[in-house]
Amino acid sequence: MVRTSFDVLVVGGGHAGVEAACAAARLGASTGLISLSEDALGRMSCNPAIGGIGKGQLAREVDALGGLMGLATDAAGIQFRMLNTSKGRAVQSPRAQCARDPYERAIQSMVADQDQLQVIPGEAVDLLFHADGKSIRGLVLADGREVLAQAVILTTGTFLEGILHTGLEQVEGGRVTEGAAHHLGEALRRLGLETGRMKTGTPPRIASDSVDYSVMQEQPGDAVPEPFSFLTERIEQPQISCWLTQTSQETHDLVRANLASSPIHVGNIDGAGARYCPSLEDKVVRFSERNAHTVFLEPEDYDSPLLYANGISTSLPADIQQQFVQTIRGMERARIVQPGYAVEYTYVQPNSLRRTLETRDFPGLYLAGQICGTSGYEEAACQGLMAGLNAARKLAQEDPVILGRHEAYIGVLIDDLVVCNPSEPYRMFTSRAEHRLLLRHDTADRRLTDLGAEWGSVDALRLAQVRSRQERLKIGKQLLEDTFIDEMDSGGRRRTLMDVVRRPEGGIAQASKESPVIQGSELSDLDWATIEADVRYEGYVRRQQDWIKRAEVREAVLIPDEFDFSKIVGLRNEAMESLSTHRPQSLGAAGRLAGVSPADIALVEVSLARMERAKETNPSR
Repeated sequence: MVRTSFDVLVVGGGHAGVEAACAAARLGASTGLISLSEDALGRMSCNPAIGGIGKGQLAREVDALGGLMGLATDAAGIQFRMLNTSKGRAVQSPRAQCARDPYERAIQSMVADQDQLQVIPGEAVDLLFHADGKSIRGLVLADGREVLAQAVILTTGTFLEGILHTGLEQVEGGRVTEGAAHHLGEALRRLGLETGRMKTGTPPRIASDSVDYSVMQEQPGDAVPEPFSFLTERIEQPQISCWLTQTSQETHDLVRANLASSPIHVGNIDGAGARYCPSLEDKVVRFSERNAHTVFLEPEDYDSPLLYANGISTSLPADIQQQFVQTIRGMERARIVQPGYAVEYTYVQPNSLRRTLETRDFPGLYLAGQICGTSGYEEAACQGLMAGLNAARKLAQEDPVILGRHEAYIGVLIDDLVVCNPSEPYRMFTSRAEHRLLLRHDTADRRLTDLGAEWGSVDALRLAQVRSRQERLKIGKQLLEDTFIDEMDSGGRRRTLMDVVRRPEGGIAQASKESPVIQGSELSDLDWATIEADVRYEGYVRRQQDWIKRAEVREAVLIPDEFDFSKIVGLRNEAMESLSTHRPQSLGAAGRLAGVSPADIALVEVSLARMERAKETNPSR
């Protein structure tokens, strides 16, 4: 029997929605998850892969806080790779190609097993409010039912007023063969929330038996795959290869000759697309000097008849897609099973949100995922997780949970969103995190799992696991300190394995050659890799931590919602407009806004101090 009243309602069953619903339920809130299709929970709309540069760190942080994504990835992963291995550990990022259907099944199984959570098939069409017209009261479904809740989390993905574009044809929908959610967009605009349009795209799916792999470059996974979840000891399933090929000048000529059939280039799409993930049409136009672009052919399962053609996202007509695909090396006889398409959808400008992801003006209404202007599964998942935790904690009258930029990539993402409205779909990169030395993918559990336990999102098993790992790392470091080698330093002191690890040309591999104790220990290769990074970065980490302590002073200075920037004498018009538009919640956030200089921040700081002194002098003001 479907309940008609919950503590928390989540709209949308994508990566943000399932994390939000399960997070709220883990904290004990009765939770309803409303989805257009119960069978589509956790569906990978685009590439069946998790992770990547910056994204892998997000996925591991979601896992460290008790989320679903890491466990589902380990269950369904068919190729695991660590990216950026030629660079420092701080920017290395895990990525896993997943089997599409098994990933869905893993997510759906965890949702089904979650206590306090009920899935409700249906479409949300309107919001219900209390008499004040501000505080959320629940939702209206398309069939007329009212479902009540004290908090509502909207995770609509690409379905909010979604339109699919293939050539000049337009079809309503948020994903191929699936409908769109129309009424909710209008409901949000009636509230006065500022909305916009964004665009994303997907490439054609190719019949796996129609390509010639012999002329392509094989890309195997890592010999020893590293799991995404800190609960997974090792990846047991076999790994598959992906394949690399390239477009040709003939490909580009065909695309260029058919730009008049591209909805992007004829102006049929208003939404902004992502510069860092352009369509093939955009690549041909923007990089006209290049005569080849890389194409990654990625299997969708061990025996799947489909290949995901990463690198040739397109919204050209299906017949043109078939023609240009056959100009790519090794794909001369390729058959398209599902053409690529672009999807345009509505999002809400995220400066309407607090850092808890609750809307500023409508208590109890939260947004997470692509509705906030982001792109990608991992960005959506972490927002859903934080929105679910904050909604449940608010109902329990507990403090909100907010991660700083120095604590997690999640903190970087949310701070970026609420401080500056994205002009294109926001994607996480390691370069966005100024404290990335502190935010390595292999430290997510040490940074966040204890916090998750305090918040109520982490169970005893996960907490015990991270405590055990911390103890192993401590033992390993002590072993390095206590093991001497036959070498003296300039002061006549015998060197230790720790000295070997600290050398620029040293490391754990060199220390293993000096002494058998490393190979004879109970620590895993991953443990030793973490220890090596800890040791070699320790000086840099200390300097970053000192910088953070100095910056914390401004981050702690909060700006009241009612603060009027227009009354600050001497504030430049550009700064006043930026501050009034974005309404930053702290002095630190104000300093990260475009158009706001250090001199402007000094004026704001003085004005806030005067306001505080006035309150102390006249408390009634």
